[in-house]
Amino acid sequence: MMYGLYDGYGWGAGSMMGWFGGGVMMIIFWALFIALIVWAVREVSGGRSHSSPTSSQALNILKERYAKGEIDKEEFESKKKDFA
Repeated sequence: MMYGLYDGYGWGAGSMMGWFGGGVMMIIFWALFIALIVWAVREVSGGRSHSSPTSSQALNILKERYAKGEIDKEEFESKKKDFA
């Protein structure tokens, strides 16, 4: 008979489907699973803050200007409210 073509998965399908269906799909599954975990951890740990990086940079510049004496306390407080 034709024992060489039948390998338990069907007629000639075992050699390709055994690797693609098992090994490659398992790698894709674990890569997606790890990416999902990384995304979830970033979301929970505060990956999205209320202030953007540009507003925190602007607040630092405002603090420097106040420390140098370029602006007074009232101007500092009023501008600080814009970034909060």
